[in-house]
Amino acid sequence: MKLFRSVALLAAALVTVTTDAALASDNRPAKTTFGAMTLGSSQEPQPIGFYAKGCQAGAVQLPYDGPNWQVMRLERNRRWGQPQMISFIQQFSRDAAAKDGWPGLLIGDISQPRGGPMVNGHASHQIGLDADIWLSPMPRQRLTGQQREQLSAVSMLKKGEYLTIDNRNWSEGQARLIMRAASYPQVQRVFVNPAIKKKLCETWRGDRTFMSKVRPIGGHDSHFHVRLYCPPGVANCKAQPEIQPGDGCGKDLAAWFGPRAVRKPTAPIKPPPKPRVVTVGDLPPACLAVLSASSKRGDDNMGLPYAPLASADSSVGTPITTLAAYQEKLTPQPSAATAAMPTDPAAVATAADPASSSPAAAPWIALPDKVPVPRVRPVR
Repeated sequence: MKLFRSVALLAAALVTVTTDAALASDNRPAKTTFGAMTLGSSQEPQPIGFYAKGCQAGAVQLPYDGPNWQVMRLERNRRWGQPQMISFIQQFSRDAAAKDGWPGLLIGDISQPRGGPMVNGHASHQIGLDADIWLSPMPRQRLTGQQREQLSAVSMLKKGEYLTIDNRNWSEGQARLIMRAASYPQVQRVFVNPAIKKKLCETWRGDRTFMSKVRPIGGHDSHFHVRLYCPPGVANCKAQPEIQPGDGCGKDLAAWFGPRAVRKPTAPIKPPPKPRVVTVGDLPPACLAVLSASSKRGDDNMGLPYAPLASADSSVGTPITTLAAYQEKLTPQPSAATAAMPTDPAAVATAADPASSSPAAAPWIALPDKVPVPRVRPVR
């Protein structure tokens, strides 16, 4: 019996070594390999690795239309996330509408179908626990697929001035939205431009308990970036260190606004070598299984009815109604990725955000940690 057990353990060890060796020798560029995956894997949902070095198994698609959100840049195919992130976006969109008067969220990138590095745009967003949310309010009309590709998010900064808020675009609404996001216990960090963090530090009069979660970072002047904690008990998810105590409005923030050194002309120097291409073998071993797993069927809107209007209650909070940035006339040609979207919202069912107890609410109530995938669309 001991001999049999020893042989079994040795065989298992050899398999592990062989698998690890195969992964380590996988020199496929990670960006193009993961970027080529069009559907999520038919595995149990799991974030794997670190936010900037990993992948995701069993990802779920965020419907591109919901009662209080619309997804932008559909052609990128980056509306895939872990169930916790999809649930968060749905809950956040409802709370922002009902409690803050925000007309609805415009959702940017979450992650690719199987996560991993992206060809462009992000260093993180690799494990399905990051999401970008525009600081522009959602228009009251449902945007066409072409508009979602063409419209630009509006910067909160003055053009040509260093880290200075443009009060023509910034309002208390954006402040409430960011602080609402930071208030959820599953949110670890909310990344914003340093000028936005400074504005919040100076003007926010509400609960400042969660101010420390709002972190200054370059860019992020037209959107903010929400990052969730690793789910409890998921060993393959590498957590980020906790934030230091305090509100984050002290010297770390001040460093962004200190005197900038004047760069003196220097003699031409040899350009640095190009960084080594990250390969599949550089990622956690479980990512190889994610790549090789079978695909789960995609779904255009996961059975949700299209919602051309936000359901914010104008009697709650102060609705944000300035949508001048979205009034330009666009006449782009339809593309293959967006031509299938219905062009007439009246042609499909619509619904206001229903009470959570009603049967109609089931498609968009907060998702549980484990979502049955793929989700079956209702028969119409």
